[in-house]
Amino acid sequence: MFQKKILNTLVTGAIVSMVAATQSMAASTGFDTFTPLTSSVPGGSLPESSPFELGNASWTQVSIANRANQLAQGQANSGNWDMMTANETGVDAGRYLFMPFETGTAGVQRVDLWNPDYNTRTVTLVAPGAQGFVAGDASRWTPWGSYLTAEESWGAGSTKGRLFELTNSVTATGTGDSDFIHRSILPRVSHEGLAFDKDNAMYFIDEFNGGSIYKFVSANPNATNGDDYFSAGQTFVMLVDGGGNANATGAITWEPITDVNGAAIPGVSVLNADGSIDGRLTADVVLGTNYQRPEDLEIKTLANGDQILYVATTTTDEVYSFNLASNTANLFINSATLDQATGLGVGGVFNNPDNLAIDAEGNIYVIEDQPGGSADIWFATDTNHDGVAESVGRWASMSTLGAEPTGLYFDKFNPNIAYVNVQHPTNGDDRLIMLAVPEPETYAMLLAGLGLIGASTWRGKKA
Repeated sequence: MFQKKILNTLVTGAIVSMVAATQSMAASTGFDTFTPLTSSVPGGSLPESSPFELGNASWTQVSIANRANQLAQGQANSGNWDMMTANETGVDAGRYLFMPFETGTAGVQRVDLWNPDYNTRTVTLVAPGAQGFVAGDASRWTPWGSYLTAEESWGAGSTKGRLFELTNSVTATGTGDSDFIHRSILPRVSHEGLAFDKDNAMYFIDEFNGGSIYKFVSANPNATNGDDYFSAGQTFVMLVDGGGNANATGAITWEPITDVNGAAIPGVSVLNADGSIDGRLTADVVLGTNYQRPEDLEIKTLANGDQILYVATTTTDEVYSFNLASNTANLFINSATLDQATGLGVGGVFNNPDNLAIDAEGNIYVIEDQPGGSADIWFATDTNHDGVAESVGRWASMSTLGAEPTGLYFDKFNPNIAYVNVQHPTNGDDRLIMLAVPEPETYAMLLAGLGLIGASTWRGKKA
């Protein structure tokens, strides 16, 4: 049976390897050792349970959850599994993965990486359509230890564009006991990426041609719960090179679009019929810089403590970097960036950058919003950390027909484990794929009979 094969192969090996690799984010990774692929893998050419051509033949991949199985187990699951994160802090840190459903009846599911039973490790915590939740996309673990997601849906007259917190994400059982709370202090936008900086300011975007980049600065940045963090705070929109422009680089300033309590600023904030603030129209009032479908966000901390915010813009096939210390915006990747496989400008084969991910060494990965047969994941090289990539290399390519890869997430407790979703395939069977870099210690421990999965395996990893 396929589920048992998983336990006898990668899942067992990968989990055991985590015992041998209890490194933190400062650890090195084997994911940066690869030969750039010269082209995309042909659509439909690989099994859907192992759908990636990888840049290193020694890496392994296996499906650890799939939607058809969830439905067979009686789980409510509307599919379109999107971005993911883990419980990165707290008790049993690293045990769970969380991801929303990007559908008209969205929800949230949790995958228990300690559970060896394929049939029971995944459970729906927020039922599809709860509170009218739609187009779930964002996934981020909070500094105080809970899960955030949000709606990638906004337009004139809409009631969506909301941010939600699942406050009991680890303890919820999936039996209707989840505390799924709309955090209404944020202006309404079409959400995708969320990220926190070292001062716990939260960054987000409006996923729209002409969308802006925002940050929310809580009045209680060191809050220990979401009620306090979101009780008061101010939202700002980014202006680059003075604002009133598009796709700009240069000096960054932040213009407030709410007051310090999150309320409307008279003459600035544009209100919706329900009294909430329209983040899109308000950004236009203050001349926020427009980007063309900004989507995912990642923040990287440099050795000197500076932080760089990366934003993928899908329509223009670009990735931008924003140094939050020097307040400088740069173009990180575009069509002129060198392709590591050819030495020439990457050109049109770098298409629709959507999701971003960051590994244990701070390397940036860019995932394309493309169908199987042209859906690639790119590795960016920025040796001098100036926010401008010297080159990109095709790190992996996905073959599943009708699908896109999404939610690439590098395990924060083992630098040689990563996860990626295969979203909305033609057959409707979304999958969660685990990727692993084999380690010699893994096989030695397996031979020693230590291939056990469970809480005892993970005790050394708690935050």
